[in-house]
Amino acid sequence: MNGLWDNLAFAVALVLVAEGLLPFLSPRTWRNTFEQLAKLTDGQLRFVGLALLLIGSILLAL
Repeated sequence: MNGLWDNLAFAVALVLVAEGLLPFLSPRTWRNTFEQLAKLTDGQLRFVGLALLLIGSILLAL
């Protein structure tokens, strides 16, 4: 069971690193991208979320 928590902590840490890269390297691009995402409708955001879930699931399966 300890290995499961270690893997989960590692995965969360990787997500935080990935999420922090763009604002650190290019804050203007990150801000513009975030503003564009905020303008999407709920349906469009759900589609983006679904696409990300599917891509993540496929990557995990590989």
